[in-house]
Amino acid sequence: MNPVAVLEWVGVRSLSFLEESGKMLILLMKVLRGLFRRPFPLKLTVQQMEEVGVRSLPVVLITAIFTGAVLALQTFSGFKRFGAEGLVGTVVALSMTRELGPVLASIMVAGRVGSAMAAELGTMKVTEQIDALVTLATDPVHYLVVPRFIASLIMMPFLVIFADLIGIFGGYTVAVTALGTSSSIYINRTLQFLEFPDIMVGIFKSAVFGMIIALVGCHMGFFTSGGAEGVGRATTRAVVVASILILISNYFLTAIFF
Repeated sequence: MNPVAVLEWVGVRSLSFLEESGKMLILLMKVLRGLFRRPFPLKLTVQQMEEVGVRSLPVVLITAIFTGAVLALQTFSGFKRFGAEGLVGTVVALSMTRELGPVLASIMVAGRVGSAMAAELGTMKVTEQIDALVTLATDPVHYLVVPRFIASLIMMPFLVIFADLIGIFGGYTVAVTALGTSSSIYINRTLQFLEFPDIMVGIFKSAVFGMIIALVGCHMGFFTSGGAEGVGRATTRAVVVASILILISNYFLTAIFF
């Protein structure tokens, strides 16, 4: 392979990455500035809270309950070799609250809500509805992005709280009914080792992930081009980029707190 071609490819990809990062950072600054501008888009924010939170609840709960159940199965079979079956509840609770609850719930919401944001705003972009807002002296970031950003920031922690609870319940159900673990031991060990900071760190992570989902989805929609095909590409990129950023930021947040 021609070394010049390789360097050219690396240069083009690097410039593209920096350009996208710059655009996303500028959008974030506009959103943060728009949070303190009047009038506050309360009605639109409530609508987005319903879309992000209420309508995402079923898929998040289904993911959480089976994740907790699988955790119980896996940890029981491993701990049984060392006679530590009583710690199954502890592992399920800590895993759900610290990592799996926030990460899996956020990825599921990114797939459902992030893609919808990109598709909706992308369609508005290619049909020139966003340009029409500018013509009408309406700030499209304040009108379209700020409500989605606030809704994701507020509702993701609530989704993760429900995910944690249902995931722990799923682990409890499998451990007690299917594996024969003592109910009192499972509950006592969970309460003994699960601390309040473990829960709060997961909730803080979920708020960060919510901001990532909204920012990426709206960014991809705002810079859509190429008609219906471009909307499809923007939707796919929104899910992929948001999921990758969630996993990367999860590592750094975990390194900071633990």
